[in-house]
Amino acid sequence: MPRTTPTRPEAPATPPPTGSAAALPSPSTLPAPDPLAIWPASTAALPDGDITVGGVPLTELADHFGTPAYVLDEDEVRRRCRAYLRAFPGADVYYAAKAFLCRAMAHWVAQEGLGLDVCSAGELELAVTTGFPPERIVLHGNAKSPADLQAALRLGVGRIVIDSTSEIARLAAAVPAGTRQKVLVRVVPGIAAGGHAKIRTGTDDQKFGLSLADGSAQHAIARVLGQPRLELVGLHCHLGSQITAAKPYLAAVRRLVGLLARVREQHGVTLPELDLGGGHGVAYRPGEPALDLTGLAAKVRAELARGCAAAGLPVPRLAVEPGRAIAGPAGVAVYRVLSVKRTGAHTFVAVDGGMSDNPRPALYGVRYAPRLVGRRPEAAPEPVTVVGRHCEAGDILASDVPLPGDIRPGDLLAVPVAGAYHLSMASGYNLVGRPPVVAVASGHARLLVRRESLADIQERDIGL
Repeated sequence: MPRTTPTRPEAPATPPPTGSAAALPSPSTLPAPDPLAIWPASTAALPDGDITVGGVPLTELADHFGTPAYVLDEDEVRRRCRAYLRAFPGADVYYAAKAFLCRAMAHWVAQEGLGLDVCSAGELELAVTTGFPPERIVLHGNAKSPADLQAALRLGVGRIVIDSTSEIARLAAAVPAGTRQKVLVRVVPGIAAGGHAKIRTGTDDQKFGLSLADGSAQHAIARVLGQPRLELVGLHCHLGSQITAAKPYLAAVRRLVGLLARVREQHGVTLPELDLGGGHGVAYRPGEPALDLTGLAAKVRAELARGCAAAGLPVPRLAVEPGRAIAGPAGVAVYRVLSVKRTGAHTFVAVDGGMSDNPRPALYGVRYAPRLVGRRPEAAPEPVTVVGRHCEAGDILASDVPLPGDIRPGDLLAVPVAGAYHLSMASGYNLVGRPPVVAVASGHARLLVRRESLADIQERDIGL
């Protein structure tokens, strides 16, 4: 039913500087970060300790849909899509489906005017059968299967990103006679950026793209230009993930503009598109840095204009591929506490989910800010480690986080910034079943993806 959502409490203002001490305040005088700053904009705290997202209390969602469950704020997704279109007017904005994709997500993104970046026939088929225009889809992948390429050509995707020289001839041979497939070449510009070594993709020591430094990118460009069924329309790069500064992107612009100039000089071809990928960082805990989208857009456009003017090139059409920055802050994971164990100096709070629905802490050491919801605590916070239910000592969701000392089985914990790279990376470990996805908006909730049941798991097992 519709509800009136309380407003989010404002963080205390910083006291104005006085006298000669008008410099930066000392850390002890700075206000604490707003604990709800990383949650969806619709979030509000209720007097009884509950939290509403999209106007719906999380306790009601947990009671109705069970736990663990993933809550996705539709308005937050749409708001973030619109922010990208405002920041990059005249550019192509492709939502990176690998962050999280379901039919509703594809529908929202399409309605907001974004394109879609997919990495498999599965993502592609789901989007197109939902009604997503295939000409607004870009297919990526360092090892595209024959099925991936066949689906892309059959459905008519707008762009295919060439990631290795071995796929050039294979793709060209699959393009129907009398037609041409638009492609981009993914360039590795030699720029180290990203929040963790495993998500840095702009250097030569990883599997993606074609190196600018060793000439692989230039060789691939020449080969593509020699294929009459392929139309090279531009260059692509993706530096990594969780990048919170504009500087790496500006360096990439300079290097790729230099390559555009060499392509024109050597081949007489002016490429009209430049795709800078995504990797835009978000804050997972209050006070952490996030990429300034408006600042990034302004700086990238200025750098691109300067570089092209110096090289005598027309400014190419720009494209970006945000995924986490759209889906991540729109999602909240809700868990039920199953046990609390105090061992020596450690307190372990075990919940009914874990690394099967969120492997990121185990993979990258990501830190989250879980919050007790549904009641007001009666004890002061103390450091605890929130762990999952799986048979791994590394099944940790949040280490050394402050939670009330009276936390107990049956309590609800909510983890914000859970919309990206959780369920899209989920596994069937211990056969517990993947959680549902529930959309909230304007005080209403609806199921988008149902919970994976034991029957679902058993139906796939056809042995004996």
